[in-house]
Order: sequence, then structure tokens, then C-alpha cells
Amino acid sequence: MLPMVFVAALVVLALATQAGVIVFQHRFPAKGKAIEVTGATLNVLDIGPEDAAKDTARDAAGPPIVLIHGASSNLEAMRRPLGDSLAARHRVILIDRPGHGWSSTAGEEASTPAAQGRMIEEALKKLDTGPAILVVHSWAGALGARMALDYPARVAGLVMLAPVAYPWPGGVGWYNELVTKPVIGPLLTYTVTLPLGYFLTERGARNVFLPQVMPDGFVANTATPLLLRPHEFLANARDLVRLKQAVTELAPRYSEISAPTVVISGDVDKTVSTNIHSRPFAAAVRNARLIVLPGVGHMVQNAAPDLVIREIEAVMGTVSRKGAMAVK
Repeated sequence: MLPMVFVAALVVLALATQAGVIVFQHRFPAKGKAIEVTGATLNVLDIGPEDAAKDTARDAAGPPIVLIHGASSNLEAMRRPLGDSLAARHRVILIDRPGHGWSSTAGEEASTPAAQGRMIEEALKKLDTGPAILVVHSWAGALGARMALDYPARVAGLVMLAPVAYPWPGGVGWYNELVTKPVIGPLLTYTVTLPLGYFLTERGARNVFLPQVMPDGFVANTATPLLLRPHEFLANARDLVRLKQAVTELAPRYSEISAPTVVISGDVDKTVSTNIHSRPFAAAVRNARLIVLPGVGHMVQNAAPDLVIREIEAVMGTVSRKGAMAVK
């Protein structure tokens, strides 16, 4: 009798999950355009002072700004505090990383900074962006560093927000580890994750903001529930599980980064330690400047958006001056 009850419960949870996926996707539709790259289809939002759909965003001042979100989120997490404001003066490109938001993924092989950097580079090439200012948060710190090394002609400047850059003590959460295992992982993601996660998402998001207060409506405004879809939750877990090995291999090369770089972190970040990541990274990169915000946690772009925007534009100014000197 118990096995039958267990199977019935799984069926109910699986049906509830599929219903939830339909609801979330209807509530949070894609807002960018699909760009086909090798191994994925990336959702890209291209905005600027004029209507990007008319291609006039290309005429905005300075190099384009590419905003890339961290783990457990999508491009809305960068558009809300930074993208919309920057787009009043500049061309801004926001990208759902592979497997996140409305971007597809080729599976486990797409879960490293190197693989995702290759896909994003391919998309930027198709968009004909030229050299760009890369602004990356959290998990994407490793991605930004990797792109600066692999594609130096593309990354004219680098702005790292609370970046992951070095191996750290401990893991990435037992549930993330569990769902990447064969058999049990897909079973959990297609039955339990969405119904359970629906009740935990708000609390989890609030914890990431501490000691700051999460903005009202943040979860809905940033389409965070899309994370609970089975394929995205699994992609996010794979990203997290493979990240430590990726930064372990990458860290010895940071001194090779040549792009003007600014690192902005909070001194009470409990999600990504500033002492473990930002301070040594800024010390290793030749052209890096470190800004540590007192009393600020992990979501620096929300805690100090005006400062972050000023620093992005300062990097743009540096890049423009270097370009003018090169022409002379």
C-alpha cells in the first residue's frame, strides 16, 4: 500500500509542477529576442536611448554595456536596478545566461564560465557590438573574468559586482548537490522543487539582501519564480556545483587580465565573501580598483545603484580616452 501512495504522491507533485511551469511562463513572458548560438538559444534584451527594435540603440554614446546576472536569477535582476537607468544614455545589452530565464541550454556541458562565455561571445558577435563594458554579478564574476581572458578584444572594461573569483570553504548547499545526481536529481526537480520552492523563494531572496531590506515586489518584478521550473533549477544547480573547480583553474591567470577593472563589494556580504574573492582578485589584476561598501551585503547593485552606474560610466570614460589616444 505504501509504495502505491508514494507513487501517487509523486504523480500529483509532477502534475502540480507542470501546472506551475505553465502559470509562471504565462505570468513572466520573454522580453528579449532569441539569438541562436552553438549549444543554446540565448534570450537577449537590447535597449538604449531610442527604440532598440529600430536599431537606433547602436547610436548611443560610448561602448555598449553588457549586464550579466548571477545564480538563481535572470536578466531582470540586472535590468531593474541598473539597465533601465543606463539605457537612458547608453546601449545596454542584458542576457539570460544559458539555462536561465528564457535562454535554453545544451545541458551539463554548458554549466561552466568557459562554455557560457563562448556562447555569450558568439551572441555579441552576431549583435555586432564591438568592444563592450562587461558588468557581472556574483556567479557571473567568474564568467566576466573568463571572458576578459578568452576574448580581450571584446571586453573593453570589466565591472565586477560582489564577484565569485576564488575557491571557498564548504559547498553550495546540499540540495543543489543532490539534484545534480543521476536519477534522484531529475526525480526531485520534476516533482518536489517547484511546489516546495514556491513557499521558500521569498525568504531565500530576503536572506540574499541582508542586511539591506529586499525591495517590495522584488520576487515578482524580477521573474524569480522562473527559477523553479525543473530545467532551470537543474541548470542553476549544475552551475553552482561546477563553479569551485572552474575558479580554482582560473585564478592563477587573473594577472593576465588587461581590461580596466572595477570591483565593487559589500563588507558584510554573507553570500560571497569580499575577503575571499574581491580583495585578492583586485590585488591580482593589474588595472583593477576595489571599492568596498560599508554595511552592504551581496546585492550591491540594489544597495548602491547610483554609485555602480557612476563607476560603470567611469570605466567607459577610461576606455574612450584610451581609444582616443590610440587613434592619435
